[in-house]
Amino acid sequence: MPGFLVAYVKYVDAFNRGVGRIMTYGIFVMVGILLWSSISKTFFMPSLWTLESAQFMMVAYYILGGAYAIQLNANVRMDLFYGEWSVKTRAWVDAFTVFFLIFYLGVLLYGGLESTLYSLEYGQRSRTAWRPYLWPIKSLMCVGFMMMILQAISQLIKDIARIRGVKIQ
Repeated sequence: MPGFLVAYVKYVDAFNRGVGRIMTYGIFVMVGILLWSSISKTFFMPSLWTLESAQFMMVAYYILGGAYAIQLNANVRMDLFYGEWSVKTRAWVDAFTVFFLIFYLGVLLYGGLESTLYSLEYGQRSRTAWRPYLWPIKSLMCVGFMMMILQAISQLIKDIARIRGVKIQ
């Protein structure tokens, strides 16, 4: 494999692994927010920001963790035939189907960018009592979609290497 492809895989995988490992701790942030929500409702005045913050944190958790999940092959697949196939056959099927994933993520990224630009242009806010701006979470979603596209391309390069009998990582 050409050196620039090996470097691409190395850097994209390292970046997404780092972000994914950091995001694994996001569950504790969500638990903390929801715990504060329960405590404040029971003992104090209910907080307006807690439930929506937990929702935003959940979006960040799974969108930014998506590229790491792709990297770990933690995605759901129908294992009726796949588990019985050889490594090379799996690589062929994965190399073919990854184009559908890249197309889907590209459509999501396009829609996300349009929505983010709209949100920035018009100062879009949530319709709740807290009324936070929506552009930060929409921007984060676009970053996550881009990370998943880059990781899907990395997986394609690794599948092509497996088909050719070359080991990248």
